[in-house]
Amino acid sequence: MKEVLAVIRMNKINQTKAALSKAGFPSVTAVKVVGRGRQAVDFQLAKAINENPQDSSDLLPLLAQGHRLIPKRMLSLVVPDDNVQQVVDALIQANQTSNPGDGKIFVLPVEDSVRVSSGETGAVAVDEMTG
Repeated sequence: MKEVLAVIRMNKINQTKAALSKAGFPSVTAVKVVGRGRQAVDFQLAKAINENPQDSSDLLPLLAQGHRLIPKRMLSLVVPDDNVQQVVDALIQANQTSNPGDGKIFVLPVEDSVRVSSGETGAVAVDEMTG
């Protein structure tokens, strides 16, 4: 099993949920986070880019002047190893605007899982069909 951890733009959450569901992965955990990448960012400019990515080429040079953190969504999915590429592809398809700030995807190993309600462990504990 692997955990696919993605950090995406706030305004892409609905598209991302739809893309993951369409690809067969409706179970996702999402949290609001703040952060920034290599470039320092200005909060107002980042907000404008998140809301209007088509205008980002004009605004991106100004982002290097600030140091604020910008709001993002962080998604987590635990999937079988064989499904990682499908999840990554769905995330890219829903979030890629070809501009800085589109996000990051991390794939991490999961050693085990436990379903709290039944005590089941391993892959069956994350299998949608068993509960």
